[in-house]
Order: sequence, then structure tokens, then C-alpha cells
Amino acid sequence: MSDIRAVFFDLYGTLAGFDPPREVLQARAAAIFGFEVTKQGIDAGYHMADEFLTGQNATRPVRTLNANEQWAFFSRFEQLILQGAGHEVDLSTAAKVWREVQKQEHRFALFPDVIDGLDQLRSRGLIVAAISNINQSAQKLCEEMNLTGHVDFATTSGETGYEKPDPRIFEAALRKARVIASEAVFIGDQLESDIYGAENAGMRPILMDRFDGYPNYVKHPRVTDMESTIALIAEMMAE
Repeated sequence: MSDIRAVFFDLYGTLAGFDPPREVLQARAAAIFGFEVTKQGIDAGYHMADEFLTGQNATRPVRTLNANEQWAFFSRFEQLILQGAGHEVDLSTAAKVWREVQKQEHRFALFPDVIDGLDQLRSRGLIVAAISNINQSAQKLCEEMNLTGHVDFATTSGETGYEKPDPRIFEAALRKARVIASEAVFIGDQLESDIYGAENAGMRPILMDRFDGYPNYVKHPRVTDMESTIALIAEMMAE
């Protein structure tokens, strides 16, 4: 039998996304400037932009940047989104589009399959938790994302002072769960921060690819939703 005792999840892109969906927010903002975008294009753009975000957090976390530096960062972030959607724009234009995106009412919300999936995993006797590069407390994260009662706990960069892929945030979560790294699975959507970070911490990585950004990825298991995640973990536990 497998010795898996704990399953950890990334938050953004894995358990939660934008509400309204990111392609809707981007389409509304882009239309103001005469740009037409598709969901496929926005997905491709966010794939590049999120990798840019991951790289930034690995060197100098966005939360530590001053206001001007953050604005420059998100101008480039939006520029990459638009590039993926088929529009090459300068940073000034990208900044204007980003401003329009931010003006819209939106929030982060769990994907529809998440709660049932988390509950199914906990019903198997597994410790289930979230590890997030978010600058707030674990309690606040769980309350705001309606995770309370569906995960055992959360570990955040706001509390630990470390961002994925730094192994210390993974190690903090392992201590909370009272398991060793080899007994833990980590599921996330970003290669550098999630997959490589978990791998370097000694955990078993699984790539969550909800937006089909890595269709040919084979180094570690790849899933696309909670149903395939649960099926894979069940297989691993039966080995």
C-alpha cells in the first residue's frame, strides 16, 4: 500500500479562479481599446503571464515591490496576456488595459468541482490542505475562499514569509500536517513554483492543468480537474 498521508493544493489556478472568469474580464477591458480576444487566446496569455509572475516571486516577491514597481510588473503581466491573445502592444497601452481590468468588480472563487473533491479526499482519511503565495493569514484565506471545514488547514506566504518555490513554505506545511515529505502529494498549476518547488522539498508533485497549458507534459502526473485528481490519488494509494 502507498504511504500517502497528506494532499496539498495550490490555490490560484488549481482550486480557484476569477469570478467572472478571467476571459470575460479581459474581453471587456480589451474591447475599450478595440481589441478582440477569445478564451483560447486569454488562456494562452495567462499561461505566459503566470509564468512571469512565478519567476518574479522566485526572485523578489511581488508583495515586496513598491507601488511603482508593482505597476511596472502588472503592465508587463497584461502585455503578456494580450500577446497570448494575439495583440502586440506597448507597455503604456497594456497598463491602460490592466487598469480597466482592475476597475471591474471581481473576486476569486473556487472552481465548481473543488468542494466535493476536497471532501472526497478527506473521507479517505487523508490530511488535505492548501499552500498559497498569498499575503494574508491562513485563517482569513480559508474563511474568504469558503475552504473552512473542507481543508484541515492552509499555509500562506503571508504567515511564513516565504513564497513557493522556496522549500521553507512547503516544509512549514509538512510540519503542520505532521507528515514527512515522501508521504505528501502537492498539486499545482505552475511548473516552477508548484511542481519544481514541491519536488525540491521532497514531495510528490502533480500538475493541475485546467487550461491545457502543458498538454505534452510527462515528467510528473498531469490532471485536468478534481475528478482526475481523485482517480490518480486513488491509484497511487492502491499501489
